[in-house]
Amino acid sequence: MRFSFWADTGKPWDKVVEACSHAEATGWDGVWVADHFMPNVDGYDPTADPSDTELAPMLEAWTMLGGLAATVPRVRLGTMVTGNTYRHPAVLANMAATVDHISGGRVVLGIGAGWQENEHHRYGLELGSVAERSDRFEEACEVLRALCRDERVDFDGRYYQLTAAPMAPKPVQKPLPLLVGGGGERRTLRTAARFADEWNVWGSPDDLRHKIRVLERHCADVGRDPADIEKSAAALMIMTDTEELAEQFRAGLAHRGGLVGTVEQLREIVADYVAAGVDEVIVPEFTMTPENRNETLDRFRAEVIEQV
Repeated sequence: MRFSFWADTGKPWDKVVEACSHAEATGWDGVWVADHFMPNVDGYDPTADPSDTELAPMLEAWTMLGGLAATVPRVRLGTMVTGNTYRHPAVLANMAATVDHISGGRVVLGIGAGWQENEHHRYGLELGSVAERSDRFEEACEVLRALCRDERVDFDGRYYQLTAAPMAPKPVQKPLPLLVGGGGERRTLRTAARFADEWNVWGSPDDLRHKIRVLERHCADVGRDPADIEKSAAALMIMTDTEELAEQFRAGLAHRGGLVGTVEQLREIVADYVAAGVDEVIVPEFTMTPENRNETLDRFRAEVIEQV
């Protein structure tokens, strides 16, 4: 199983590089970054006064990945995940291919249908209904696949049209790994079954067991071997001294608190992810402070990962 670090893009650039360099130097397998332009506002109401929450800084994901590709060696680098509504898939394909060259073939193009209302409203980006987003996302995955593979691409969809479209150079990796993010059982997992090399969702081992079974059914429907798709879980990590404290944290984090517990509990959780068929666990920085981040990551590796 791989273990990867999800960096906080709200930190200054030098702090992001410091965190990712530490993860690389201490044996983590990958570095992931979110792709958003401003923090989310819970219960966003476009008619309400703007929230100061939105003023918090947030570095742009693909520009940052290019910088990390040039400064942080070895580890895989990816978006967790790019919102399809932000960029035309032909533009995104060229961006990802370029960063794949800068990194020497280490990029994973993580993409989802898009969801964050406030940034779409603030920037005048079309979000659309859930059904429209799902339809657009499926077309985008088909375009991304074709551009990374074919010399020229013709595509006549409802949302995207390409005419003898080239993309050169092609990515270093053949194919460029496409990760589909999201747990929607009717549409997102079907799109993953059709197009994904990798798939990610938030959740506990039991959550992943259920979602993987749904993904396997979609794979059977489209004639795909589910073993060809790597499965990963995103999980907030908090190490506690007591089981009682762990229960309190879990109650507040809900499905995002997949890695909360004492050292002994965390070992059991990691083993359960393995048993559930998970290939990679992605640990966000969000529950750590700049002062304890490195110590927390190192302790998790030494006392949990290396003991399972």
